[in-house]
Amino acid sequence: MSIQDSQLPRPENRWGRIKYGIWKKVYPHYTDIRDRLLGLGIIYPRNDGRQPFVLGTLKGKTDVEAFLRHLEAQGFGNHFVAWEDSDELAGLRKPDGFHFQYHLRIFRDGEVRGHYEYTPEAHPIKHLGYRHMKDRRKDFERFCGNWIDWS
Repeated sequence: MSIQDSQLPRPENRWGRIKYGIWKKVYPHYTDIRDRLLGLGIIYPRNDGRQPFVLGTLKGKTDVEAFLRHLEAQGFGNHFVAWEDSDELAGLRKPDGFHFQYHLRIFRDGEVRGHYEYTPEAHPIKHLGYRHMKDRRKDFERFCGNWIDWS
């Protein structure tokens, strides 16, 4: 799948700018660091299966690449630092400021799931602890439009 990586969201205050500077250095090594912390039992184990908030399934013979380009035009990017759910084809995010993001997953069987949550950049511990995961179906309907058969 070809889609640009998600951009590091811009902070609006001093503490956020400090976190931003740290993340610019951490990003290239993030998955390695996360996997080591996981192996040491310092962070929560990886999600098994699929996270909640089913939105629906891709319509008929949807061209996934075209759908990804549509999402990219909506501000979504590849969320390369995210956990990968079972059978995930693509994981994308759309930052909503520095503190929150929309996270969308597309699976090999055509199922699409999405939720609203803290960004790992602003709230790494809360993000890893799945705090503030919310259903924002109406927003996802606006972003995805007619590409999905809504459940």
